[in-house]
Amino acid sequence: MLELVERHIKSYGGEPRVFKAPGRVNLIGEHTDYNDGYVLPTPIDRYLWVTISPREDDAIRLQAMDYNEWAEHRLSSISYDKEHLWANYVLGVAHSLMGRGYILNGFDMSIHGDVPLGAGLSSSAALETAVVRALNETFSLGIDPVEMAYIGKQCENEFLGVQSGIMDQFVSGLGVYGKALFVDCRTNTHSLHDLDPDCAFVILNTMVSRELSGSDYNVRKSQCDEAVRIISEDHPEVKALRDVDKTMLKGTWGKLPEMISRRARHVVTENKRVLDSLKFLKEGDMKAFGGLMYASHESLRHDYEVTCKELDIMVDATLDISECYGSRMTGAGFGGCTVSLVKKTHVDGFVEKVSGRYLKLTGKKCEAYLT
Repeated sequence: MLELVERHIKSYGGEPRVFKAPGRVNLIGEHTDYNDGYVLPTPIDRYLWVTISPREDDAIRLQAMDYNEWAEHRLSSISYDKEHLWANYVLGVAHSLMGRGYILNGFDMSIHGDVPLGAGLSSSAALETAVVRALNETFSLGIDPVEMAYIGKQCENEFLGVQSGIMDQFVSGLGVYGKALFVDCRTNTHSLHDLDPDCAFVILNTMVSRELSGSDYNVRKSQCDEAVRIISEDHPEVKALRDVDKTMLKGTWGKLPEMISRRARHVVTENKRVLDSLKFLKEGDMKAFGGLMYASHESLRHDYEVTCKELDIMVDATLDISECYGSRMTGAGFGGCTVSLVKKTHVDGFVEKVSGRYLKLTGKKCEAYLT
């Protein structure tokens, strides 16, 4: 981070403070967080860093080292920056903080990261978390980690217009590298779980970028809300798909439009898979855990319809590899990465085989990252 600090000093003067937050990979529990459900992510060893120096006026001066771009705004007149989209993650966090009554001054900030962009590894939540940490410490705001996560979520939902859940910001702020973080997205109850030391989670990037702000993501959220509306006519206690079990879904299946019923089925079965995965982790049954990963991908492919040709090809390329116990898309979908559970002794061979098959079938070279 020496280069970022030097860049900051050269641009603004003064010695800045440095903050960082990690990206994440979700092991299982996809599109459940905004349905008050369960998730099981883990941080990855890639980060977003920010350097910050406070100012005495209300100016916000920003530079993105990776883009070699600058942006300048005022706290008193924050608005969406259409020219510098990366700046909106900083502006949105500041806007959310002030909306909650926190007092800020202006600041100079520099940004750099090595979380792959558009890969579904949550570079956006990592940036939001790093920014809220920086502002919290710089201006002595006294915010606890759970509220920090919700400030990042508010930035996504209200300033950026992405109706995402709490998972990404939660694991970026409260996760521990090398452990899985279970989160109940309704109650904020969370717990850390050991991962099998003989296995690795291998992340393969399809190199197909996706935009969370695209309409498909928000459409899925509205379809889930419609399922809740219909099911709650017979079951008033249902406030989110988290409250629906298989029996209840089966009993109201005929009332749901066909597409809405499949969206609901994914969320209901995915929540069950997350809870089952905790049991298998505790028992050390990684083959059973991997089976849940494959089942999750099939549900995301057919019921939730958020995979793409490249994601499906990459998962299918693992099916006959005995040293791979499971594989699935990770993140919102529509592109991005897969995550595969592989015996540590066979990681190199696994990456070589799957990347070769993927290149042959798609003409694209994938990138590999390890948790």
